[in-house]
Amino acid sequence: MRGTVRNSFGLFGAVVFLTACASAVPPSRLGDYVSSERRVGEDALTQIEQRPLKAGLVLVSDTAEHDAAPNLPDEAFVRLGETLRQDISRSIPVTITDVLPADQIRPQPNGDWSQFADLGRQRGLDYLAVVVLSSTEQEYPLTLFLGWTTHSQPGLRRDNWSLLEFALLDLKNNVSLMQAEGRGWATLDRPTAPGIDQWYPVIYLRPQDPERRIWPPTYEGAPNTLRVVSFDQAEKRLALKLQNSYIGQLQAMVGKSAS
Repeated sequence: MRGTVRNSFGLFGAVVFLTACASAVPPSRLGDYVSSERRVGEDALTQIEQRPLKAGLVLVSDTAEHDAAPNLPDEAFVRLGETLRQDISRSIPVTITDVLPADQIRPQPNGDWSQFADLGRQRGLDYLAVVVLSSTEQEYPLTLFLGWTTHSQPGLRRDNWSLLEFALLDLKNNVSLMQAEGRGWATLDRPTAPGIDQWYPVIYLRPQDPERRIWPPTYEGAPNTLRVVSFDQAEKRLALKLQNSYIGQLQAMVGKSAS
């Protein structure tokens, strides 16, 4: 019994340690695009009289880190932008009017955001919702078991950590009204040689739903499916954080009025 308890605490500790490490992977990239010095108070969005704000969405894929994962496939990138457009508009009083091209957007010294001001001016927009995408991957050998049997086969495990960082820019006043982030983590297990379609390749959501299995449509496209799944988890968390943050602002405002 004592050994079982010790093992349980050891497993719990390992999960906590891995989760803590994952919370810092990949590192934040937003500061290379949007200076934190221009961020205003947490209640800034509630102080604007005209709501909802009309804003363009700028989706920036950042692969500058040496261990960054490749970009999402074009179709998945477009689909993510559409999901963000809908969820941002549902979570906070901002209507996303369009998803703007980010081909010319680059990291800038000290997070200078004049490139966003130029983009907003070209489109006649006073507000921009900027979302920076980044992700990190690592792959290592793993023994895979087939079904519930003891038969095993050499394989690979690939971990993907994804990050979506949001900033709502007020281009008229040159300030950031709101910032938030959402993180995702998923794992791909696949045999060294393809052909075991019944069990592999398979994607797991870690650590939030380790029993759920997602099967990619093809062996070759499994790494892309992994990235799509991981970013989908990050997007859901970002939308929830935006919603909770705005609700918190409204509650704080009501509390001030009551006092």
